[in-house]
Amino acid sequence: MCGIFGAFGHQDAAKITYLGLYALQHRGEESAGIVSYDGKKSYNCRDKGLVSDVFDEKKINSLKGHAAIGHVRYSTTGSSVVKNVQPLLVNHKKMPLAVAHNGNFTNTFSLSQELEKDGAILQTTMDSELVIHLIAKSRELDLKDKVVDALSKIKGSYSLVLMAGDRLIAARDPLGFRPLCLGRLDGAYIAASETCALDLIGAEYIRDVAPGEVIFITKQGIDSINPFPVKGRAFCIFEYIYFARPDSRIFGQSVCEVRKRLGEKLAEEAPAEADFVMPIPDSGKYAALGFSHKCGLRFEEGMVRNHYVGRTFIQPSQLIRDFRVRVKLNPVKAVLKGKKTAVIEDSIVRGTTSKVRVRTLREAGADKVHMRVSCPPIKFPCYYGIDFPTKRELIAANNSVEDIRNFIGLDSLYYLSMEGMLESAGLPKSDFCTACFSGKYKIKPYKRFSKKMLE
Repeated sequence: MCGIFGAFGHQDAAKITYLGLYALQHRGEESAGIVSYDGKKSYNCRDKGLVSDVFDEKKINSLKGHAAIGHVRYSTTGSSVVKNVQPLLVNHKKMPLAVAHNGNFTNTFSLSQELEKDGAILQTTMDSELVIHLIAKSRELDLKDKVVDALSKIKGSYSLVLMAGDRLIAARDPLGFRPLCLGRLDGAYIAASETCALDLIGAEYIRDVAPGEVIFITKQGIDSINPFPVKGRAFCIFEYIYFARPDSRIFGQSVCEVRKRLGEKLAEEAPAEADFVMPIPDSGKYAALGFSHKCGLRFEEGMVRNHYVGRTFIQPSQLIRDFRVRVKLNPVKAVLKGKKTAVIEDSIVRGTTSKVRVRTLREAGADKVHMRVSCPPIKFPCYYGIDFPTKRELIAANNSVEDIRNFIGLDSLYYLSMEGMLESAGLPKSDFCTACFSGKYKIKPYKRFSKKMLE
């Protein structure tokens, strides 16, 4: 996952970045950080925790300058420790160089070995650090050529914002796995993972950063280049299903509208004999609305989400079972008691969380629980920036739909078909990466990277 944000040309660049990270908090809750630059000196603040945990007014005011980049992290490469918090900042030839990255490099192991062989001392366990080393190592003379040279050596997925002295750089991999957009606010330029971050600060959406595009932003304006041959697309369809906020536009489409279409298609393929339709908040909400509209069943909020759960809390005694799940979602007994319910879930990964939720619905009095899932079974790990575990831990990789139904404790279970999902997505089917469902990877990962995950 991870969310990235950059601002250039605004006197309150760090404050704008702080607000942008708030909007992107759903993309990562492990850590947050901001690096700013005032033309002479760089400033940074980063730590583990939510945006609200890491920053306060004093820290934000200390991040001076007209340029800033920020990051919220959900780790997929590198452990969750302070040294891995982004943005990463170094000084190279008296120039501050910082990077914030969303995605996964598939040739991390080979690049790391090559860099260390040449004398590089890696400070973190993240693939993102390799970008800085590759730029510093490049024999090209011009910064623009150095960045292109560095990115040309990387395989896999990346949306990046870089700060190189008095320049902001935004880049997206040639297949466009992860989203990245460009906006404008009072003459300043903004780069962000999702348009919801632009909305929060009142910025105008200009366009998406194109796959394979590298944008250099300076006081003179924007310079866009497309140095890499684009051979197809690989937009992550799971962004539509789960990751992105429903009020965002990514890959040129409204997320909430795509989710509604997924729900409508699910109702066509597998209607349920139920008294009402309910979502698993919050990512299942719009698919449930689409399902409800298409099949004519009323929409109900059968579970309420607690939005005020922080990253730390006192762990209760074992007498309160499955507290970590229950603290976030609580059933509405008056809605559920004696009713047959169609539960719309965005996805099932391990199945353990779904099992607890279904047991909670039954304890609240639900008579029948029919689950409909707005994507196909997840059977394969992701190498491009989703924290899907090894194949061994994916419930659908090792069990039939009937086995999963029994494990979760459902009266019926149906997954949206691959064809139905792609039809609902609204773009040519070939534009999407569906590797986690099909096992067909558009970029083959390096062997050492993939061996453990495929077990």
